[in-house]
Amino acid sequence: MVITIFLSSLLASMAIGIPIAYALLLSGIALMAHLDLFDAQIIAQNLINGANSFALMAVPFFLLAGEIMNTGGLSRRIVNIAMALLGHIKGGLGYVAILAGCLIAALSGSAVADAAALSALLLPMMVKAGYDKSTSAGLIAASGCIAPIIPPSIGFIVFGVAGGLSITKLFLAGIVPGILIGLGLAFAWWLKIRNSSMIMPPKRSRAELRSALADGIWAMMLPVIIIVGLRFGVFTPTEAAVVAVVYSLFVSICVYKEMSLHDLYEVLNSTIKTSAIVMFLIASALVSAWMITIADIPGSLISLLEPFMDHPLLLTAVIIGLVIVVGTSMDMIPVILILTPVLLPVVKEAGVDPIYFGVLFIVACSISLITPPVGSVLTVVRGVAKIGMDDMLKGVFPFILAQLTILLLMIIFPWLVTVPAQWFTG
Repeated sequence: MVITIFLSSLLASMAIGIPIAYALLLSGIALMAHLDLFDAQIIAQNLINGANSFALMAVPFFLLAGEIMNTGGLSRRIVNIAMALLGHIKGGLGYVAILAGCLIAALSGSAVADAAALSALLLPMMVKAGYDKSTSAGLIAASGCIAPIIPPSIGFIVFGVAGGLSITKLFLAGIVPGILIGLGLAFAWWLKIRNSSMIMPPKRSRAELRSALADGIWAMMLPVIIIVGLRFGVFTPTEAAVVAVVYSLFVSICVYKEMSLHDLYEVLNSTIKTSAIVMFLIASALVSAWMITIADIPGSLISLLEPFMDHPLLLTAVIIGLVIVVGTSMDMIPVILILTPVLLPVVKEAGVDPIYFGVLFIVACSISLITPPVGSVLTVVRGVAKIGMDDMLKGVFPFILAQLTILLLMIIFPWLVTVPAQWFTG
């Protein structure tokens, strides 16, 4: 009964156009009313506690770092390095998009920001070189979705806070899966273009390659600093976010000299607006999460899933499939906030490693960013490419299949995630 009340109140609120943050509040209040526990003070207290988290401070700082990197020239130099390395081979610009997607993912952690930067920088070049526009846009959108998987990841931060897990372990566990997704996209791109004819730019000379590496070394050092710092316990994820902001600001203003005070004002203004939306959403979700715990919805769900509890692999596959389906109609952060308090106790009860499950969860959410009807990354890239949704879906479909294949392999062979995660976390 409590599951029905929670879902019906949440879905009904969303169906009539209520913003998700308020829909989460209303679903929590509906559960309170059903259990005769309504108290305005509890709502206010959980709202405050929802945002009052040291770990969550990483979210606005990583958002700010991503904005600074795109404005200050760091992202452009990452793309230039990828161009110097791979631009001359057949289909090279597609491999550049994938490599740049992996590298920029290690700078910002925001799929939408990365996809916007990649599409603005690479899509005109790919079209000019004779690449199919819809396929190129689809590849760039899929490459942008690597951002929530490779650290630093805003998705992992929110999942860690919602599930009470180590964000550092989630960060480090996401490195290899993110690389595997990139390799899957590269294979799908190779299959797509192997018989195509396209214009290939001349191979860069060694001097040009050295110049690109020297120009981009400051940008390349940031992911190294973050990953090494996390691996050896030099700083926490929140402190890593502050380091990312200070470093990117210094490089943008003092080294590359591409950011003015006016640019900084615009960057801060954009970050504040985005952060306010995300933090209020998280705070609202805590009210629902508290009521989910009080109403013992995970216990009810465990009873419903009893036939799967003795088969962890099958249970994991069913749950991840559910996450993908829900993600098609909702953005990543709401999916994390709604489903994590419900599903994490279930997988723990079944003996599934919660860090491993967290990686699968975020990969599934990332794939949902390029699936209709919501597909926020899909919408951003389609806007830059100026193509219809039908063409966009046709272009991205092979790469969705590639990502789903890698996700399925990680479910069937958990060691693809757990073994590298154990090595990185020591």
